[in-house]
Amino acid sequence: MKPERLTRAHKKEQTRERLIDAARTIFLQKGFAATSVEDVVEAAGYTRGAFYSNFRGKEELLTEVLRRDADKARANLQAVLEEGSTAAETKACANACYSREYLESDCFPLWVEAQLLAHRDSAFEERVHEFQREKLLQVSDYIRAVAADGGGALPVQADALAFGLVSLCDGMRFFSMCNKQPVTGHAIQSVLAEFLSWILWRRQATTRVERNPVSAAASCI
Repeated sequence: MKPERLTRAHKKEQTRERLIDAARTIFLQKGFAATSVEDVVEAAGYTRGAFYSNFRGKEELLTEVLRRDADKARANLQAVLEEGSTAAETKACANACYSREYLESDCFPLWVEAQLLAHRDSAFEERVHEFQREKLLQVSDYIRAVAADGGGALPVQADALAFGLVSLCDGMRFFSMCNKQPVTGHAIQSVLAEFLSWILWRRQATTRVERNPVSAAASCI
């Protein structure tokens, strides 16, 4: 049987995918700033013409690489929301999810480069900030879901807690990237578990005080 001939649209999509895959590899090896269009097309086995028929420049290609990494992270967190049947299970799954993403994701240095580029390029800035807004929104939804399962009110608005959790994760990643002494998976899980537990414990403790102020006052004597 003869192999099926690819249509023009399929060939274009195949070319685009190979360029994205090659770019991701080269960006991670050399860094975005040090990578040229020639580096990408050579690794992918195409010409500059093929590159510019699919992308307007390196920044657009970087955007696509980051988009796919962000989509993967969102899919992982969505799986957590769907797997956990109780607040405790959801929290445990989230700890494992964030720890796994922290340890296994190799794309974080590109996010750092992208933030620096966004700081200097207003056109690129909006693309990167849109990814961040989507991430914070999903994490906020996760926190609200955990709060709804446990009952009671959050000690701080979900949006602020999402900002704190994402900042904590990114901060640990950046510290680990810049220091020779690695942060262990156990330490990461402990920090994340403590942060999430503080949210739940504080909320549950506040709820108990509100429901039984006499008992709460007596316990302090």
